[in-house]
Amino acid sequence: MSEHIESLQRLAEQFGRLQGVGKKSAMRMAFSVLEMDEAKVAEFATAMLDAKERIHACPICGNFTEDEVCYVCQDETRNQKIICVVEDVKSLMSIEKVREYRGVYHVLNGVISPVNGITPDKIRFAELMQRVNTEDIDEVIIATNATPDGEITAMYLSRALRPFEHLRVSRLAYGIPVGSDLEYADEVTLGRALEGRRSLS
Repeated sequence: MSEHIESLQRLAEQFGRLQGVGKKSAMRMAFSVLEMDEAKVAEFATAMLDAKERIHACPICGNFTEDEVCYVCQDETRNQKIICVVEDVKSLMSIEKVREYRGVYHVLNGVISPVNGITPDKIRFAELMQRVNTEDIDEVIIATNATPDGEITAMYLSRALRPFEHLRVSRLAYGIPVGSDLEYADEVTLGRALEGRRSLS
């Protein structure tokens, strides 16, 4: 039926562009919008545009923020000598939920993936090396996901950081199934992973 209603089909296609949303879920979302009154639809659209306009990457760590720098980098009580390297902001937010990590972050915005042609220059690798070179860093915790590309990235980072003799490079001790994402891990599992991180150098 929906294919005969052009505007409904276009709306579902837009929802289908969202990561992890299939055709059926996209159509359910489109119908949900139709069930809203016009004021709620306008509020929904305004919230999306407002978020897109106001939110940007923190120039220091890559986290999302509406301010000049993100709340983590602004927090002077955090240990600035420990950097936790994550693939994306979703992983950062997952670790933050644990409320046990008190260092700072570096968001790579991706992982090295030879199959997909993603090389170190296409993620925020150079920015990480710049921070290690210029800031007083004692430890880098590599918290990429336990996926093949996440593991490749972790190994690449550990080798690149090896020349810094003073630097401890560690990897999360995953109590998380291989192939899963940090985004879906519960707080207890993530807390244990942080506590049990192991040295890579």
